[in-house]
This record gives sequence, structure tokens and C-alpha cells, in this order.
Amino acid sequence: MPGLGTSFGRGGATTAQWDLVNSDCIVIQGSNMAECHPVGFRFVMEARERGAKIIHVDPRFTRTSANADLYCPIRPGTDIAFLGGLINYVLSNDKWFKEYVLRYTNASTIINGDFKDTEDLGGLFSGYDAEKRVYDPSSWTYQGESVPAAVGAHPARTGESYTERLNRTEAGPPPRDETLQDPHCVFQILKRHFARYTPELVEQICGTPQDVFLQVAEAITANSGRERTTAFCYAVGWTQHTVGVQNIRTAAILQLLLGNIGRPGGGIMALRGHATIQGSTDIPTLFNILPGYLAMPHEGDKTLDDYIHANQAPSGWWYNQPKYIVSLLKAWYGEHASKDNEFGFQHLPKLLSEDDYSYYPMFFKMKDGKIKGLFVHGENFAVGGPSSGIERAAMRKLAWCVVRDPFLIETADFWKLDGVDPATVDTEVFYMPAAWPPEKDGSFTNTQRMLQWHDKAVDPPGDARSETWFFVHLGRRLRELYAGSTAARDQGLLTMTWDYPLEGAMQEPRAESVSEEISGYTVADNKQVAGYAALKDDGSTACGCWIYSGYIPEKGVNLAASRDRDAPGENTNHSRWGWAWPANRRILYNRASADPDGNPWSERKKLVWWDQSANDGKGAWTGHDVPDFELHKAPGTPVQRQGVGMDAISGADPFIMQSDGRGWIYVPSGLKDGPLPTHYEPAESPVGNQLYPTCGNNPCMVTFDRPDMPYNGMENPRFPYIITTYRLTEQHTSGAMSRWNTWLAELQPEFFVELSPQLAGEKGVQTGDWVTLTTTRDEVEAKALVTERMQPLRIAGREYHVIGMPYHWGPAGVVTGDVANDLIGVALDPNVKIHEAKAFTCDLRKGRKRMGMPAAAEQDALRASAPDGGTIGRSESEGAEMAHAAPAAGR
Repeated sequence: MPGLGTSFGRGGATTAQWDLVNSDCIVIQGSNMAECHPVGFRFVMEARERGAKIIHVDPRFTRTSANADLYCPIRPGTDIAFLGGLINYVLSNDKWFKEYVLRYTNASTIINGDFKDTEDLGGLFSGYDAEKRVYDPSSWTYQGESVPAAVGAHPARTGESYTERLNRTEAGPPPRDETLQDPHCVFQILKRHFARYTPELVEQICGTPQDVFLQVAEAITANSGRERTTAFCYAVGWTQHTVGVQNIRTAAILQLLLGNIGRPGGGIMALRGHATIQGSTDIPTLFNILPGYLAMPHEGDKTLDDYIHANQAPSGWWYNQPKYIVSLLKAWYGEHASKDNEFGFQHLPKLLSEDDYSYYPMFFKMKDGKIKGLFVHGENFAVGGPSSGIERAAMRKLAWCVVRDPFLIETADFWKLDGVDPATVDTEVFYMPAAWPPEKDGSFTNTQRMLQWHDKAVDPPGDARSETWFFVHLGRRLRELYAGSTAARDQGLLTMTWDYPLEGAMQEPRAESVSEEISGYTVADNKQVAGYAALKDDGSTACGCWIYSGYIPEKGVNLAASRDRDAPGENTNHSRWGWAWPANRRILYNRASADPDGNPWSERKKLVWWDQSANDGKGAWTGHDVPDFELHKAPGTPVQRQGVGMDAISGADPFIMQSDGRGWIYVPSGLKDGPLPTHYEPAESPVGNQLYPTCGNNPCMVTFDRPDMPYNGMENPRFPYIITTYRLTEQHTSGAMSRWNTWLAELQPEFFVELSPQLAGEKGVQTGDWVTLTTTRDEVEAKALVTERMQPLRIAGREYHVIGMPYHWGPAGVVTGDVANDLIGVALDPNVKIHEAKAFTCDLRKGRKRMGMPAAAEQDALRASAPDGGTIGRSESEGAEMAHAAPAAGR
């Protein structure tokens, strides 16, 4: 998650849900926490009972709003304008935490004199290539530097060698102006960038009344500082946008200015949408990263040394990156990994510069016949993915498909949906029933980076098996099939460690053995390591995921299975309940909870501090959490001239994963769409960009120039209504885990959309009536729910309607309905390639659509009817003139 990663150094929630009880103010934005994270929401309720102010910023008035002290309406897709207004308020009213900002952020750092801001270039930063729709970030850097090392950055790709980066690091920290007056310092750039984000502009763009906005601003500033802290909670309401990463970045800037990172009751809580979504990125199911957020090798990495030099940071904790990649390779290839063969590095696949195998391009490749086979595990994208009709059509082009799920979901039945004749589909589908969590051992990594072990209660029925069983036995059979092969491409399969013990009649692999490999061990004696500090780059240690290192510190001790609460009066941040990465820290960057001298900012917000009496009088960090810092580095330790790694980080630099040890208000490298967040309209919006009229939407967003992927465009009168998707408590994501459950199905039996009384009046619709919603991609029918929880918003003097649409239904299960996601276009954030489901446009009419699910041929006809394919980023009239000259797609 680059939004958090580029700001602070790690892509995980900075805090724990239970720490919300220590907050003095909680802002929930981009989340309906009460309904979508009800168990965690109890900590918000406890905070309110202790006197905290609860604020909910959302397009819909929900149960979260009903439990808040203040509800603040906002137009979908305008979060940067709202948060940017708060930043401007903080700066204009001198409400920022001065010592924290000066010492713990890059506010004083001087930026390259060639840098130009969006305020200088009408919505663009310097370095933009209009033809390729990408930035050259070389002008965004710190003064005197080429490209600084950053989380997720790959400096070698941009021309700076490892030796150049090392020499720059040895020269010392970047130039700074501690007075914050230099016009090229980050602080002054930030002030100019957000100066026009006034309460008046926020109201014009977001539809948020000025008096309500100012109540939010006053609440967060009154509850931040030495004695008080404010927390932000978000979910996919921030991420599923073409500016999703920058939404999070804006909150990160705000929290750094207020001094709320690394402190009790502060931070940014990223609320994940599933029990182990965090775990699925930590040990990733993604195409471009390896476990522990190590970069996937690139085609330019001819050797392991090339890879290390391209990714190792000369300063900060990422200097240790060679230890983590070598230990990973050793875990994977065991005795076949040695220094002589680069520890098996050549077995890893390498990314191609001009290709993209992220989620959505994968389906377009599939539809175009370039991908022949597919394994699907625990995902129902035939309903849950945007433009789901495209994904179902793409699967019908496969030669084979394996689907593992407890139920026969739509993704397994794609061959007979959409009115398609099954006889015309050549795909061979293998459905294999999957075990539920109570039917297998394993772990979840939840929203606060915490691993929790779950024990098997019963055997799975019939042929159902766990994922561990499936992959271990599939790997075993493939290795038998390829045994004796001398082909270079087969050696990675044949040489990998695959000796997991099997147990019982089902021959279930021992899950703890997998965990022991992930946690790490010494090769010579097969003893578990205590944590990632013990990992080496010489092949003497093996570790499947360095950030998880230490959760199995010795054989038979599984800290993820810990279930001890803090005793009354005890404060360990619940360190004995589960295990949180890294090193069981519950609040990241907690060195920032103490001042530069190592003393708590206040007794009330005490977390970790420097104890000079510890360590035989040599001093050590101690407190109520595992210190996120070198344990024995004193607060006054200076940066060592010509120092590398942590020697280049002082004792007062809390953000140890960053190359300069500071929280990044301004991101000099690592993001594709700018060093600072900027308000852009969604890809599909009924209004133009009032801040930058000639720019429109994110100039780097990814769209696709294909006949089967039209867009509604901006200011298109055919699609006048704003629509946003959301989840219900009683159903779960695509419905794969809930639509077959009769108890849940009875609670939410029917696909519906929420309409304001005003829009319903215009359309002659009452609750229970059928309505049809249309975009250039498709149309769906749903029952209307007319409710005052939805209200029109006044934007730039005109009233606009917002429609709410849950997305849990499909044609299978106990309860069925149209697929909401068939309406959504594939317009992506350029940093992480996530889609924009939380803000797009549609039309609505009373009555039903064509009977049943629309046939594939009818879908294609509907798409073809869109004039100019739905131009992105321009008004309809302007788009008609420019559609052929400059199509905004495909990059």
C-alpha cells in the first residue's frame, strides 16, 4: 500500500483497533465501520464512552453516522478536496505540532529548484509526458540528489547507480532549512499547494456545508498535540478510486502535521475487508512483489547482485534487504540454494517493462486468448469484480479453469451464464470443494497486522480439502511428473523444498511446518530464529517472510496462538494476544511517541521512552510496546558521516524504514501521480474539475482503449447521477460466503438500491418498485429503497443526486439478483491498479430491464451504443471532437 508505505515506510495500519479507546477524536472516512467492521467498532464505542468525539464523513447516513457525534456528508470521489481543506485549515490557523513536524518529518527538506507544482502548471506537476500519460519524477527530488531511495522505488530503473546512491548517503542528510522559510522547502511548497482548499471550495466541490466542515476542522485540531490525539479509520471507500493512493496520502500528511503518528490514540487504521486481506499482501497473491514486500525481480536484474543493488537502500532499515531476499531464497530452495548459484535467484520469474499482469490486464489478456488456464481460490470475481461481465466473458475463452470454493459460485458456472449456450463454450472447468476455516489449521493476519492462529475443529466433508492440502499435493504430483527433467525452466520446481510432513487419513500437510519455514530458522541446526534481526545474507538462515520472522521463535511455540489479555492495571498493548508484525509491535513508529530527547510528549500519551538506567546504565528504549527503533541507540546519537544503513539515521529519526528517517509529507519518489495529493474528479463525474478546469481527472490513471470497455466520461448528460457501491453486515463481498446461508439470505434477500426521496419523487418511484440502472457497460435491475439517509448534494450551485448500491448478489445461491459490478468501468489508480467502484455515474429509470440476466450479445450492443466510447477526462462535447486525436486509454 504505497499511500502508507511512501508516507511512513510500511504499508500496514499504523495502530491497533483496541488502541482506538485511547483516542480523543476518531474520524471515520471511507468506511462504514459499524456495519462492515462491527467487532472492531466496539473500540470506537468505548472511546466515545470515555469522552472521545466521533466523526463520520460519508456520502450515506449509516449506522456509523447514527453512532457518531457529527455526521459530515461528502460527494463520492472528493476526499482529497475535503482532507486538503483540513490541511489548509491546520496550516492557515497555525494548528500544526511544530516540534514534531520539524524534527520528525521532511517539512524542512529543500526540494529541487526545477520542481513545479500543480498550482504552477494548471493541475500537473513538472515532468508530465502527455503522450504516454506518465511522469518523469526527476524534478521532484531533494536538492542535490538524483532519485532518493524510497519504499517501493527502484532507483536503478531511473538511471542512478547503487554506487551513486551510496556516495550520496555517505555525504550526509539532504539539505534542510530548519526555519521553514526557504520557498523550496517542503513546508512552503505544501502551504502553496493547498492554499486554495478553503472551506468555500470544499463546499463547492464536496457538497459539505461549510459550518459542518469547520466543526470537523476544529475537532481534530483541538484533539491533537502533546496531550491529545486523533485517529483516522478508512476502508475501500478511500482505496477504490483512481486517486486511491493519494486519498490515503492526504490523511498521512494531515496526521503528520498534527503529530498523531506513532502515538497512543493516533495513527491511521486501514480497515481490511476480509479476515486475512492483510496476510494476502504480506505473503502476496500479487504479481509484482515477493513475501515481506520485497520487489519482484525485473528483466534488467540479470544477477542477484543486480537485483540487490537495484533495491537495497543505502540508508535506513532497508539497507538490510540482502538478508531478507537471500533468506527467502534459502527457505524456498534449501540445499539447492548456495552462493555459487546465487541462492537459486535465476529460478524466479522476472517482470517485463512493457507488460502488465495485474488483475484487470490479466482478464483482457484472457479475453484476447493470451492466457489459457486459470486457478481460482476463494474469489468470486464473476460477481465481485468491476465490469464483471467482461470477466465472465474472458473466462469463456480459457482452455481450462480450476475453481476451489465451498459452494458452486458464479465463477465456477460462468460457462452457462449471461444467456450463453454452454455448447459454444470450450473451457474445461474443474470444481473442487474447499474446506472452511473451522475445517483446517492455519492463521489469519487481520487489519492491524496481527496473526491469529485457528485450530481445526472438524474434518471437511467429502472431497473438500484445505488450500494447504491442495497446493502441497499439487506440487508433489508436478514434481513427480517432471522428475528427471534437465530443462532449465523446470529446475525451480524440482529443487524447491517440498518436504512438509503429512498427517492423518487425509494426508493433510502439517500447517505448523509451513509456519516454521515462514518464521525462519538457522540452516545448520534447523533451530527457529528469534526474529528478523537474526537473518543473514550468507545463506546461513532461511525465512519465508522476513516481517513474520519470530512468530514461531522455537519449535512448539506458536505466538499467533497466544490468547492472554492484559490484566487490570497492566499495559502491554495486549502483546500476548496473537502476534503482530514486525517483532510484535502494536503501534508502528512508536519512537515518535517520545520527544527528540526520548521523553514522552506527555504523561497522558506515554508509550515508549528512553530509560538511561537500563542496560547497566548504558540506556535502552522501553515502554508499553515493543520499541520501533534500535533498542540501544540513544536519542542524542547523531548521523554518522559516511555512515550507511542505520548509521545514517540519528537517534531522533523515528521512521526507520525511510531513507532519511523522517515521515514524508512530500514524497520525492515512489509514486506515479505526484509527490503531493491533488484533487481530480473521478473518471466518470457529472461535474468538471473546479480546481483545475483544464485537467479533469487523474492525468496518470489507467484506462483501456477497447471496444468492450467504454466509459461514461465527464459531464455526460446521459448519465447524470452519482453512484457508489457498498457492503451490508448481513452479506459478505460477492456473496460467495453468505448467499448460500439461509439465515443471512433471509435477512437481506433482495438486490436493492438506495434513493433519496427527492430523486424518487422525480422518477415517480416508491420503496419496493423496480428500477433499472444503466451505464455504457451494462444495465441492472433492483428494488428501490427510498430513504432520507440519502440526500442530494449541492455542487457548484446545482443539486446532484447520489445512489447507493450494495453489490452482494448474483444469479446463484439461495437468494439471487443482478450483478451490481456489471455497471462499473475499469479505470485504475496508476500506483496499485485498483478500480474506481466508489464513484462513477449512471442513469436510472422506473421499471424493469430486459427479462433475466442480459445475454452477452445484448451487452456488446449496449457498449457499442456509447458515442465515442465514453471519453475520459473531458466534457461530452469536447470529447466528441478529441476522441480520435487523443484517446485517454491503454497506458
